[in-house]
Amino acid sequence: MKKIMFFDIDGTLLPETGEPIPDSTVAAIERARNAGNLLFINTGRPAANVDADIRSLGFDGFVYGCGTQIECGGREIFYHTVDKALCLETAELIRSCNAVPMFERRDGVFFDVKTRSIPMIDHVRESFAAQGKNVSRTVGDADFSFDKFIICSDAETDTSRLRASLERDYFWIDRGEGFAELVPSGCSKATGIERVLGFYGLARELSYAVGDSLNDLPMFSAVGTSIAMGNGEPLIPYADYVTDDILENGIYNAMEHFGFFRTEAEQ
Repeated sequence: MKKIMFFDIDGTLLPETGEPIPDSTVAAIERARNAGNLLFINTGRPAANVDADIRSLGFDGFVYGCGTQIECGGREIFYHTVDKALCLETAELIRSCNAVPMFERRDGVFFDVKTRSIPMIDHVRESFAAQGKNVSRTVGDADFSFDKFIICSDAETDTSRLRASLERDYFWIDRGEGFAELVPSGCSKATGIERVLGFYGLARELSYAVGDSLNDLPMFSAVGTSIAMGNGEPLIPYADYVTDDILENGIYNAMEHFGFFRTEAEQ
């Protein structure tokens, strides 16, 4: 029967070390789609930050922004954004707690020029600028709003008050080392999968998810089979199956193992 697989991007399809997508991954995706299976991206990135190197692989759809936007076959089937008043309230809260955010929306990102400098956010801004992306939008813009956001904190941040306040409206994903990802309550990589399965009428047992970091755990909770990359040490204890490192044909080997290259007639 037709199966569906959901992929994280960074550390799963795209090496964190700067190399391009492995040739074996490109080949695996082509073979699996030719066999009639469905392949989806499931990422924390908003649509604006999913670049051509990923899109060129030919996925059947995308779960963007930790489930805040979903596209199936080029059609948007779901979109959730945060109410403008709550966006402004959230930005002010983050300032008052002395953290540094980057707000993400499906059409781009917004920075807050009224907050201090912190290395990770500076690096993200510089990286986006080098890629030709618009990094000039700010919280003060008339059209400011967001779907989700990231924040960086350190010893100068009132993290306990910040987290307690934000968790009234958002799910806090702790990424470690003072970095957190915040997603509106009711949206996650798991709800994205559930909506896609419902759209296609596919059973959970036919769904697979591949990831490498702890922010992929929601994906694992929503599929029939969870797969950890060999380079994803923190995620390995939670996976049904562990494949090889991303640079050692991990995606190809996993898809071959679970029969994604065989047509329905061959299974």
